[in-house]
Amino acid sequence: MQRELTKSEQDVQLVRDRAARNQTRLDAGQGSAKDLQALQHELASLARRQGELEDIEIEVMERSEQLAARVTELEARRAEIVERVAQLESEQDAAVQKLDAEEVTVGAGRADIVAGVGDDLVALYEKIRASSGGLAAAELKHRRCGGCRLELGNVDLNRIRTAPQDEVVRCEECRRIMIRTGESGL
Repeated sequence: MQRELTKSEQDVQLVRDRAARNQTRLDAGQGSAKDLQALQHELASLARRQGELEDIEIEVMERSEQLAARVTELEARRAEIVERVAQLESEQDAAVQKLDAEEVTVGAGRADIVAGVGDDLVALYEKIRASSGGLAAAELKHRRCGGCRLELGNVDLNRIRTAPQDEVVRCEECRRIMIRTGESGL
């Protein structure tokens, strides 16, 4: 837009300069009557051309002002977005720190628990956890497996109901270890 505006201004200035030269020659009265008449005609043409070029220059200036206003608006929006991104990144960092602290707290007792469980059960748990996206044990609640969220049939529920309390029971669908509680629906 700036180049277009500069070119428009230069075009108007060229016409003005030529009109001023011709007016000076006309005012001096040098030349034949035919030459002076041609200068008058050219001055009228230059005045029309100057008017047209000035109209174009005004249009370019208006567009330039509109675009400058739009740029200012977009820069303000960009600043708001940058500020919002910084705020969200700060919130994310705080949340990650909180989760890291929670992981340490929750994981602190794991070593003691693992020590009290047999190696076979720990190996089974780790194998299931690796193959199922990190969730190896799920609560059996209201006749539903907490891992796959499927409701168990009567045959499966009877099998689980009759299994000894210390037996490891697994879901037939997702193969996760099922934790039996008072809300299991057995």
